[in-house]
Parts: sequence; C-alpha cells; structure tokens
Amino acid sequence: MATANLRKGYLLGLATFSIWGMFPLYFKALEQYGALEIVTQRVIWSAVFGSLVLLVWRHPGWWRELLAHPRRLGVLGISSVLIAANWLIYVWAVNHDRMVEASLGYYINPLVNVLLGMLVLRERLRPLQWLAVAMATVGVSLQLLMLGEFPWISLVLALSFGTYGLLRKQAPVAALPGLVVETWLLLPVALIWLFWFGNGASTEPAFWTSTDALWLMAAGPVTLIPLLGFNAAARHLPYSTLGFLQYLTPTLLLILAVQLFGEPFPVDRQLAFFCIWAGLAVYSLDAWRVMRKSTG
Repeated sequence: MATANLRKGYLLGLATFSIWGMFPLYFKALEQYGALEIVTQRVIWSAVFGSLVLLVWRHPGWWRELLAHPRRLGVLGISSVLIAANWLIYVWAVNHDRMVEASLGYYINPLVNVLLGMLVLRERLRPLQWLAVAMATVGVSLQLLMLGEFPWISLVLALSFGTYGLLRKQAPVAALPGLVVETWLLLPVALIWLFWFGNGASTEPAFWTSTDALWLMAAGPVTLIPLLGFNAAARHLPYSTLGFLQYLTPTLLLILAVQLFGEPFPVDRQLAFFCIWAGLAVYSLDAWRVMRKSTG
C-alpha cells in the first residue's frame, strides 16, 4: 500500500468520523421538528440523493446480482428497520439532551459486535476479547447501580447498529447501493407517515419555500457524504485502522455534549465510562496484536 494512499486514507477516515461526530450540531438545528419528522425527511432525501449518486457513481451489476439473490433483499428489508430505529433513537437522544448516553452506545458498539459474533456466528473469543467484554459489562452495570438508571439509549444504539452490521454481512451488497435500497424500502412508510399522520410544518406547502426546507433536504447529503468518505477510506486503510479511528466519533459526541451543550457528566458516570474505555483499550491491544501476527 503506497504512502500517498495511506495519507489519503487517514485524511478521509478522520474527516468521515469527524463529520459523524459533529452530527449533533445539524440535528440540534432541526430539533423543533421532532425526531420522527427529522428521520422521515432523512429517509426521503437520502433515497433521492442516493439515487442521484448511483446514477453518477456506478456500481456495475449490483442490481442484477441483488435480484438474483432475493434473500439479500429480504435481509436488507430487516436491516432497513434497524437503521431507521437507530437513527430515530439517536436523533431523539441528541434533541433531548441525552448525548452522553448516545456516546456511550457508540463506545460499546465494537464490543457488542464481538459479543454478537460469538452468539450468532459461533466465533470463539480470545482471552483479551473476553476481558474487554467483561470490562464493558462492569461499566454498564456501574451506571445501573450507581446512577440508578438503565442505560437503554446506549444499549439500544449499540445493539441496533451491531445487529445492523451483522445482517449486512449476510447480504454482501456494496455499502452505498445497500443503503440506497434500504431507504427505498423505507420510503413508502416515510411518505405515508408524512402525508397521512404527520402534523409538522413540513406538511404545509408554504414550508417548502422557506430556508428550513433546505435544512431538512440536506439530510440526504449529510447522511450519504460521510458514507462515501468511509468507503473511500476503507480502500486505502486496513480495516483494523478504521476500527481505531471510529472512536473519534463518540469522543467528539461526548465533548459536544459536556462542553458545548452542558450535559451533566458526574464522577459516577465517569467511572462507568472509564471501565468502557479500559475495555476498548484491551480490545484495541488484542486487535493490534492479531494484525501484527497476520502481517508479520
């Protein structure tokens, strides 16, 4: 792998995970519309923008291959529900000042992936992976015992995204076409809700001549541009390196929550996070050791 390509991969990876980490700034600007309406608009404009991108950036044969394997289409149907649920909980958390809990969810996501691999794919965990999962479990338990609250936002985000990734492994469709198909499958539900059950401002014809309409329409590019960046970065970087870079997203989310939006981050919660971070350090050490062995 050439040095220039590595540099390009790092720049694309850092930009992608930084954009994902700064998403709350965008969703906070739209909080007056409510999480359900924001996600509905996100589905609609992601479908539109994604379709336009596919016309320009071709993925030869993906549609024909998908039709030749109808099971993959069924899996994408299930994964579309999971990603919609993940989007909904995330936007709701951001707009209800629960960003610290959302960041915890994305910190524990890699460890949830390891656990799902063991439970579903019958993968055997290495000793350090067991230790990492145990540390994360302690962290979640501490939040329950010391703060007296079940971290449902964190767990729902981690489990929905982890299961989503697991399903997408079962339906080997390229990331961009796969996401576009998922939005196509969600589009009828989004349109029905918007025009029959929605009562937000975006259902009024006059709304679409306002500046706010452009903000909602931007949900399409905002969703898909980082995905394109991730795909490009993945072509230039080892997947394990992307795994390390992904911690940038919840870190930025946590910084925004505490420093910009003033969410509480008491010592009790910090202790729970410390256990998660320690688990991630062990997990990262194990991944690095495996990578060194495979390349050595």
